[in-house]
Amino acid sequence: QVRLEESGGDLVPPGESLRLSCLGSGFVFASYDVAWYRQGLGKGREFVALSAATGYSDYGDAAKGRFTVSRDNAKSILTLEMFDLKPEDTAVYYCKAKWGFKEWWGQGTQVTVSS
Repeated sequence: QVRLEESGGDLVPPGESLRLSCLGSGFVFASYDVAWYRQGLGKGREFVALSAATGYSDYGDAAKGRFTVSRDNAKSILTLEMFDLKPEDTAVYYCKAKWGFKEWWGQGTQVTVSS
């Protein structure tokens, strides 16, 4: 079955960088669109970044200019590089895989930005 496992979340001070990873298994990673979302405490789930199977990438407003998404299809890994982190980036970050009308979510990894 499709499985997504996020890792890399941590407690970091403002201005620092962090790299999140999402390991996919149970499906042909290269054929799926994969994306990052996040959900802060008391907030709705927010789109962060997309890496489409075609090679196209897209970013949510909060991520533009500070975050970079990439994928390694050979290793089935989606990566999110985050720079100049701000307290408002504090959230649980989720990985999502999509194929057609079906989608699957990971369990999330906590990122906390605080001094």
